[in-house]
Amino acid sequence: MNRFEKQIVIVNKLGLHARAATELVKVANQYDADVTLQQGEKSASANSVLGLMMLESSQGKEVTVISEGADAEAALTAIEKLIVEKFHEDE
Repeated sequence: MNRFEKQIVIVNKLGLHARAATELVKVANQYDADVTLQQGEKSASANSVLGLMMLESSQGKEVTVISEGADAEAALTAIEKLIVEKFHEDE
């Protein structure tokens, strides 16, 4: 099974808040992969808006994105792009 892992810094001002978490879930659901975000001792499925918000990932925090499955690499790339592009928010 494919497994990819990457550390990514949250760069948008509001961090992983409700709208950003919703965008991340939408992206994750497009791929045949199980994606998990870890920050310190906490981890959450990329399919759970509430779980992602519970990470309390604020601007400047580093999260580890772990992606497993048939589309693991594509899913990780898409999620990284979303985070780097600040969840398409106007700051």
